[in-house]
Amino acid sequence: MSAPPANAVPYDRDALRRAAGEIITNVRELAAAGWTPATSSNFSRRLDQDHAAITVSGRDKGRLTEDDIMVVDWDGKAVGSDHRPSAETLLHTQLYKRFDDVGCVLHTHSPNQTIASRLYAGAGRLRLDGYELLKAFRGNETHETEVVVPVLQNTQDMHTLAAQVDCLLDRQPPIWGYLIDGHGLYAWGRDMAEARRHLEAFEFLIGCELELRKLQR
Repeated sequence: MSAPPANAVPYDRDALRRAAGEIITNVRELAAAGWTPATSSNFSRRLDQDHAAITVSGRDKGRLTEDDIMVVDWDGKAVGSDHRPSAETLLHTQLYKRFDDVGCVLHTHSPNQTIASRLYAGAGRLRLDGYELLKAFRGNETHETEVVVPVLQNTQDMHTLAAQVDCLLDRQPPIWGYLIDGHGLYAWGRDMAEARRHLEAFEFLIGCELELRKLQR
């Protein structure tokens, strides 16, 4: 991890090391679960009000090292590194820039998430209601509620996709994740523990909905 240039807004390098260690440990577990195939997926952790630590593009997420974690600013630009950040960096940084309490963003490609993104793309959303595990999402205290998971159209133009997410966040009540058609799931939280809780709850509930579709045929 090289030092940031003199004209860059400084960041705490000890915070970077802590964030990198946290990302590496947690992402190896997600990779072992089969949620990050073929170097896919990307993961980040807020460092401060100007920077996030994020995985370098194209790395095997099951074998990450400190050199595979870099720093970006809220414009998605690399800070103090020649590495290339994930192509989807803007989808992380827009959340940090918009919400001061977002501390971690996780993006995975599990089979359940990808299949559901195709099945529900036409409707533009997946509705989850009546499940006890809905209480895993921050702010929910009962199963007598619903969580709507938006499904966005996929595009390789990250500025367009980020703009679509901004519109979504403007018009919907607080959400903790969304699907991208043929792609996967984004989930976030105040810290790694909350982001993982949201991610795992989405994964479980999406799996339940897929199984119910099979049984109802």
